[in-house]
Amino acid sequence: MADTKKISNELGLNDQTPREIVAELDKYIVGQDEAKKSVAIALRNRWRSHKLPDEMRDDVIPKNILMIGSTGVGKTEIARRLARLVKAPFIKVEATKFTEVGYVGRDVESIIRDLVQTAVRMVRKQRTEEVKEKAAANAVERLLDVLVPEPKRSQNPLGKLFGNAESETPPAEDTDKDTAKKPGREFVRKRLMAGKLEEQVIELEVADHAKPMVGMFSGSSLEGMGDNLQDMVSSLMPKRMRKRKVTVATARKILEQEEAEKLIDMEEVSETAVELAERSGIVFLDEIDKVAVKGSSSGPDVSREGVQRDILPIVEGSTVMTKYGPVKTDYILFIAAGAFHTAKPSDLIPELQGRFPIRVELKSLLKADFEKILTEPQNALLKQYKALLQTEGLALDFQASAIERIADLAEHVNEQSEDIGARRLHTLLEKLLEQVSFKAPDMVKDGKTEVTIDAAYVDERLSDIAKNRDLSQFIL
Repeated sequence: MADTKKISNELGLNDQTPREIVAELDKYIVGQDEAKKSVAIALRNRWRSHKLPDEMRDDVIPKNILMIGSTGVGKTEIARRLARLVKAPFIKVEATKFTEVGYVGRDVESIIRDLVQTAVRMVRKQRTEEVKEKAAANAVERLLDVLVPEPKRSQNPLGKLFGNAESETPPAEDTDKDTAKKPGREFVRKRLMAGKLEEQVIELEVADHAKPMVGMFSGSSLEGMGDNLQDMVSSLMPKRMRKRKVTVATARKILEQEEAEKLIDMEEVSETAVELAERSGIVFLDEIDKVAVKGSSSGPDVSREGVQRDILPIVEGSTVMTKYGPVKTDYILFIAAGAFHTAKPSDLIPELQGRFPIRVELKSLLKADFEKILTEPQNALLKQYKALLQTEGLALDFQASAIERIADLAEHVNEQSEDIGARRLHTLLEKLLEQVSFKAPDMVKDGKTEVTIDAAYVDERLSDIAKNRDLSQFIL
């Protein structure tokens, strides 16, 4: 098994302080300070536990988090940004994709298999970076073999008897005038390194990757067996080669990838990935409220409770068999989330409740929050729409009065109909800018390069819809 300290230095740990993690999340998510703090502390505790002595580290298990809040308030966005922030295997899954054994649906153990697969990709990517220079150098040599093939040597039938299978001089047909005119290997190397041959087309022999044969197993409890069967079949079958005509630039990429694969020890990658997933893996389990059972379980609720009981062993700690080896789930961090409109956290089975000791309630968004969401984050919606229409040569100018009016309408419609949080802004802005987006190319042709969006424009496009409750339910 790979050395944990080695992994800690390379992957699996985020060495940012809780304050720095929150500051990074603040760039993209407005409000929800409690949820950000809980996630930041959980990440920091992973770093702290890796610093403990070996005998104590095994006793420190991560404290799982349950996020409670309506849709669109930032639960999924926190998970998505967390995935980009951490140097650890991270997957987001929905509890509704899984069902009790015997029903149609995915096997819950596929969560861990997917997590390990993510870890393998991470480790493999890092190992590829480590051998990048060596792989590039080997690829150049293989390119030179194609561009400047070695002259054929005549076979000496008695060579094997004397330890020399080939004669030292090329045959007469290889020493004609045409061959003598061919550029030397070093001359071609210089041109190749200078990038002067990138567009030249060459014929390259590459491996023919066959399509997966066991797609039928996908989405069933046999999917793990399907993975193993596919690996076994591919290992028994010899690699088929085929010839492709590609440019030197494309050939270089193909050969660099092939050479990198030769230099990487996949057994070491697998061992490291398993250790990484076990010690630093993070699973975001969304829509956990959809499998909660309210009151006595009967009918379809039996299946929901069955999902909880299937998820429970993974959350509390068990061993899952994967094609890379057995994986212990004791130290994987689970973050569950749900709106809990029709159910409560207490409707989860007691054993599962106890495995999520940290509870965080995300607040509903108000007008002030919507104004910030529209303008402040690095990926703010108004910035996105401005950039999209700027590609047509049309500049959008959102006045402060328009931003305030949009935020006011978002809060109002969420109160009158379903509260979908910040997602309401998407529907409002799409309806608001529908006409501008449709006519943008024609407007630019007619010489109009700027459109000002003020409160009057917002009212003209949205006010009547927002006031008509029946209509807003269909349109907004």
